[in-house]
Amino acid sequence: MIRYADDFVIVFAREDDAKRVMEVLPKRLGKYGLSLHPEKTRLVQFQRPRFAGSGRAGRVDTECRARPGTFVLLGFTHLWGQSRRGRWVIQRKTASDRFRRALRAINLWLRRHRHRSIAFQHRALSQKLRGHWAYYGITGNARRLQVFGMEVRRLWHKWLNRRSQRGGMLWSRFARLLERYPLPRAVVVHSVYRRAANP
Repeated sequence: MIRYADDFVIVFAREDDAKRVMEVLPKRLGKYGLSLHPEKTRLVQFQRPRFAGSGRAGRVDTECRARPGTFVLLGFTHLWGQSRRGRWVIQRKTASDRFRRALRAINLWLRRHRHRSIAFQHRALSQKLRGHWAYYGITGNARRLQVFGMEVRRLWHKWLNRRSQRGGMLWSRFARLLERYPLPRAVVVHSVYRRAANP
């Protein structure tokens, strides 16, 4: 079995350490016939935003705040955000280009198969959504999953509307269709909280 590690992140506490490794890493990989992608390899300032004063984490000092960077890895945008309790946490959400690409693929599929039976379309869309949830269904990404699900429903309605030149499918009729053929709800498949509760 061969394992490929072609995407990785190295985190450093000190900027000078990061710069030193950035200089040495291409030479070290070169010894094994490997190389770093020049456009995808970069240093990103990704530090937790600082708060002014020693009080509660309620006010961000805009002058001393170190602007945190974001980066995209494996289809997720990684960024700093605040939890419900007001603590800074690393959040991940579906990268915008992956989100648009997935919707374009579903739109194209619906266009090509708009004259197939409703049952056939429902089975295929349900499978596509479950696959999307399985990959992108991680803690903190629930909102993006819900939006994706709503967009898929909107696209399905759009292409069912174009099956005939006669009267289109009203939203009320489409709502009844969804009762008979419900699409899977957005679900967080990979939850860090569930994993923490069940070690």
